[in-house]
Amino acid sequence: MAQKRWLTEDKLALIMGLFLFLLGTLNFAGVDALGWSVKTNVWVNPGQIFSAATGTFKSMPGYVSLLLTYLFVTVFLSVGVRFLGGDVPKFVKSFTVVFFVSAGCYAAGHYAVIAATPNQVAKLGIPWAMGLTGEAGFIIALVLGIVIGNFTPGLAAELKEALRPEMYIKIAIVILGAELGVKAVDALGLASSVIFRGLCAIVEAYLIYWALVYYVARKHFKFSREWSAPLASGISICGVSAAIATGGATRARPVVPIMVSSLVVVFTCIEMLILPFVAQWGLSSEPMVAGAWMGLAVKSDGGAIASGAITDALIRAKLLADTGVQYQEGWITMAATTIKIFIDVFIGIWSFILAMVWSAFIDRKPGERMKFSEVLDRFPRFVLGYVITFLVMLALCASGPELLKFGKATIAGTNTFRGLFFLMTFFTIGLVSNFKKLWAEGIGRLAAVYVVCLFGFIIWIGLFISWLFFHGVMPPVVS
Repeated sequence: MAQKRWLTEDKLALIMGLFLFLLGTLNFAGVDALGWSVKTNVWVNPGQIFSAATGTFKSMPGYVSLLLTYLFVTVFLSVGVRFLGGDVPKFVKSFTVVFFVSAGCYAAGHYAVIAATPNQVAKLGIPWAMGLTGEAGFIIALVLGIVIGNFTPGLAAELKEALRPEMYIKIAIVILGAELGVKAVDALGLASSVIFRGLCAIVEAYLIYWALVYYVARKHFKFSREWSAPLASGISICGVSAAIATGGATRARPVVPIMVSSLVVVFTCIEMLILPFVAQWGLSSEPMVAGAWMGLAVKSDGGAIASGAITDALIRAKLLADTGVQYQEGWITMAATTIKIFIDVFIGIWSFILAMVWSAFIDRKPGERMKFSEVLDRFPRFVLGYVITFLVMLALCASGPELLKFGKATIAGTNTFRGLFFLMTFFTIGLVSNFKKLWAEGIGRLAAVYVVCLFGFIIWIGLFISWLFFHGVMPPVVS
């Protein structure tokens, strides 16, 4: 029997996220350890696209920052892939393509006509701009990934070793905790409110969503319990992670959570392309409701947080254009992230509950009981990183204005990596979404359950719960 590897993608994401965070915190000792990393700017002339993240390295050419960032991330992830049992040469080859194509998409999204907000138009010397901000690069990366994954599947297969969207988004979330910790100091009361409301919202959503999806799958589509439980977790709450955890807790065959997970990826792409624009259209006056809605409606870690980031950019740009009010960046994303993080925390608890129910009332096999250590094995490690970085930065920056200044310098370096990993998440989610192949594998009937549940009640209940807990809560305004 093969020995179980100590390192998983979840643990690797935690390690890299914390390592980047620790390098960033050297700013408190006066050392700018990440200022060389690449920053993508709104541009008119191509020479403006890339630069170093901080002024410490302002003399460094942008292409040098890009190459240094590529080398740093590639070396670190290659070591991790080696311990994961992957093929390092193949990973380096495919990751190189993923990295530079993603960077190109981000550069395209930062073109001034696409990205410039109304207050930037005159300064950049352009007559008009769409005002989508640089996050438009996320959409470009996702669409390009879908096109490649579905029209040139052979190319997508060649890049398979580097197609790890869940790992990329988990690294980004660990880093995101530090950013939100710094931002929370400027509006501590609001941060506390978001966290409390987020906890209340996901508990209520869990109790409603899961039971309804399970009922629909069993009663109206005649799925067995083996299929219905992972389907309910995957469709109603947290996508891939929940489906896999539930499948293990209920001892479903491996094919069950894998099929559900494939379905989640497909619908995540659809939701990511539609819901942020719906939120911009209908929820601009309630930006925090919009963020929470992304967390409750989009069914994967990567998809929900990325949708929150797009919604953040779209709503802030619209409000600035319509009203002149400029909200601080990141708070709408924080609402989506908070919801998703609490959902991830709850996965272990929910898996334990389902394991107890299956053991006591359904399987009824004597001597088979769920051990608490199994629940701990399923607990997402990257969530610990998010909490650690958030609390550390919150405590440090709340100690005084001077430390807050160092905190902002810290996230100036780490945020370039957060944006990069978000970007690669979008691109690789698109690449793994081969719609034709998934349909051939018999995913149609499962998709029918997803459509009925998602558009029948999940989106609308999620919107109601988001409104219930976040109505009237506003992000801080840029001073």
